Amino acid sequence: MLLKLTVLDAIKRGEITLQFRRWTRPSVKPGGTLKTRLGTLFIGRMDLMDPNAVTLADARAAGFADLADFATWLASMKDGPLFHRIEVRFEPQP
Repeated sequence: MLLKLTVLDAIKRGEITLQFRRWTRPSVKPGGTLKTRLGTLFIGRMDLMDPNAVTLADARAAGFADLADFATWLASMKDGPLFHRIEVRFEPQP
């Protein structure tokens, strides 16, 4: 799962707690981790869902201003048969 540095920064600050992805096959799994430039990202719950079911609260938790902003992003993504809602957070540093 590739994430822009601005998104990683927002996740690290706790401003973004969700990500959405369209995949043919997921590249992460619930309970797993992902090493990034800013540290270790924890992958929480992952749910398959219909993109039309994304709520305003979900869109904002993913860093979108509103549902229209989310829809614009979604239209720019490659098509994939699976759409996932993914909880994310950085692992605490020891």
